[in-house]
Amino acid sequence: MSRFSISARIVALTFVIAGMNGASAEQPDKGPCTEDAMFVFDASGSMSGDGWGYGSESAGSVPRIDKVRTAMREILPSVTRFRRVGLITYGSGAWNQCSIRLDLKPTPNAADRIMAAIDALRPAGRTPLTDAVAQAADVLDFRHKPGLIVVLTDGEETCGGSPCDTSEKLHAEANQLTINVIGLRVKNYAWMGDQGIIDAKCLAEKNGGQYLPVDTLAGLREALEKTLGCPMVTQASPIRQAEPRSRWSR
Repeated sequence: MSRFSISARIVALTFVIAGMNGASAEQPDKGPCTEDAMFVFDASGSMSGDGWGYGSESAGSVPRIDKVRTAMREILPSVTRFRRVGLITYGSGAWNQCSIRLDLKPTPNAADRIMAAIDALRPAGRTPLTDAVAQAADVLDFRHKPGLIVVLTDGEETCGGSPCDTSEKLHAEANQLTINVIGLRVKNYAWMGDQGIIDAKCLAEKNGGQYLPVDTLAGLREALEKTLGCPMVTQASPIRQAEPRSRWSR
């Protein structure tokens, strides 16, 4: 092989490598879990019920919303380390109203701000689940970039919306939005009707997500980590010490 051929190949290879480096600089690899997330939190009147029953006011009972607060207080610091998270709440405040509030747009390290908003909730209203999810999608600018919505609810839509129709509309407008629904269920007791479960599943599955029914504190922790967290990162290094698995009825 002539010296000229060898030199030409070296020059060509140099241009190829330079081009690859330039492309990498222009389009850096994205890390895992880079999409923003909105957490949609149910603070309707039913969340004031006993953690293992519905509407119970027996002595020593723990409101369902307090059970959820306990789990979120443990999980949020870890999951918000790896993505920006915001919060929409509904049902708090005025009795029997279809109220929705944007508490926080997606923000880095948002655990403390999210918990402050959730600690201030007073469950009293109805369940405008559909409109809350639609608002969360708009906050995420879902038509122009990927986004994640995680819904936590213990009931079904009660403000006239259609979760399944809305999920189809959202998916038709942008297929880069993922919706997960965590359904709080009490073992051997169900207050969410069949249609409510169908709607929750539809809302999730039509947008690439999952419907996760939970009836224990341990199950709720796992569902929050699975839907809001970053498995590629959090599973590689332990975030917190292992704790005994607590039954929801404990």
